[in-house]
Amino acid sequence: MASLVAIQPKQPSFSLLPSSNSDFNGARLISSFQYKRKPCLSKGALQVTASSEKKILIMGGTRFIGVFLSRLLVKEGHQVTLFTRGKAPISQQLPGESDQDYADFSSKLLHLKGDRMDFDFVKSSLSAEGYDVVYDINGREATEVEPILDALPNLEQYIYCSSAGVYLKTDYLPHFEVDAGDPKSRHKGKLETESLLVSRDVNWTSLRPVYIYGPLNYNPVEEWFFHRLKAGRPIPIPNSGMQITQLGHVKDLAKAFVQVLGNEKASKQVFNISGEKYVTFDGLAKACAKAGGFPEPELVHYNPKEFDFGKKKAFPFRDQHFFTSIEKSKAELGWKPDFDLVEGLTDSYNLDFGRGTFRKAADFSTDDMILEKKLVPQS
Repeated sequence: MASLVAIQPKQPSFSLLPSSNSDFNGARLISSFQYKRKPCLSKGALQVTASSEKKILIMGGTRFIGVFLSRLLVKEGHQVTLFTRGKAPISQQLPGESDQDYADFSSKLLHLKGDRMDFDFVKSSLSAEGYDVVYDINGREATEVEPILDALPNLEQYIYCSSAGVYLKTDYLPHFEVDAGDPKSRHKGKLETESLLVSRDVNWTSLRPVYIYGPLNYNPVEEWFFHRLKAGRPIPIPNSGMQITQLGHVKDLAKAFVQVLGNEKASKQVFNISGEKYVTFDGLAKACAKAGGFPEPELVHYNPKEFDFGKKKAFPFRDQHFFTSIEKSKAELGWKPDFDLVEGLTDSYNLDFGRGTFRKAADFSTDDMILEKKLVPQS
């Protein structure tokens, strides 16, 4: 039988020095990773209560989404276990999180160490523990999910983190949950996983976020803009810059994951989860500048077809209109985002990049290729 280990508090992984660009006071920082339901509460003080205490397994959970989700679930009184390979610390103190809050959280968090690709181990360890609910945050292929379902025949709910990237490209936007999927998408494994869940006798819920942003983001979404803004560089944006996209804050996504737990309206349903409003690429660059307290940036538009960037990615978003409707989530779950875009980007900047922490070092090599052509900046 696999052993479960309670996690003891460790020293913070972040530098907690105050940011000169931050307008968050200490009280705001301490409450910033929580959630709210009523305007009179600080941003984030969400109170979502499932019907009863659950024994929950989170597949993954140490990098981004799971960091915030696990805190909400522990706070609600659930027994939470993270299944990881153990290569990264199971918990880390968040910027602005008090020592006491972190100690309370980390002392209750359990860890099941293993490789989810070792299907025999997954089956034996999970069947021995008998979890009520599984949150699959890092699953990419249907073959990774089958052993979990086999191991837990009495599973109450399988909650899956899918992606809006499964939708087939269309001229008719926004994407709705009933829209066709793209079997050739790089996210086709997630689409196949949803199909597997439909085919199995299991209560499931699938959330499809668009672009996720927020503190600890390991994808270069807002960080890509912040690097250029900090360096005082022009921001190269493909084509007209009027392409429309959509971002959702990680804390709003975590809140949605909690709200589907034990929710009858979420049974065997797919929900798009993202921000309330859409934004152009140009608008996003300006919003990032506003969030970080930078001057409005110089934007340089270019035609990607005129360049050979090799394997490097010159821009962090797909060069197309890409956004979804979140009306189903709002109507059926009673969920809505707490963060508007600038407010959410400010939260991300002040709790992460503005403190000198980021996932990837700045690389301006593709920018230099574009700027060397001396294109005329457009407003």
